[in-house]
Amino acid sequence: MLESHAHASHPALIARLKRADGHLRAVIEMLEAGKPCLAVAQQLQAVEKAVANAKRALIHDHMDHCLDTEGSATDRAELRAIARYL
Repeated sequence: MLESHAHASHPALIARLKRADGHLRAVIEMLEAGKPCLAVAQQLQAVEKAVANAKRALIHDHMDHCLDTEGSATDRAELRAIARYL
């Protein structure tokens, strides 16, 4: 069983991702309604940026709170692994 990795920042990340989810649903509705491609592309850009910002915040929070400041070999490997997602 995986241990819980709940952080103080997670509620804000959840709220951010729920807003992005709502925007993505709106994009789908725009496509279904035949809205102009420019408007759809603008909204998709906003969704993409919101998700990217949430991912970056999660990774930075993990690096700040989950990695040992002494820099063990395990932590260095984990840092390399998670940094790929930045």
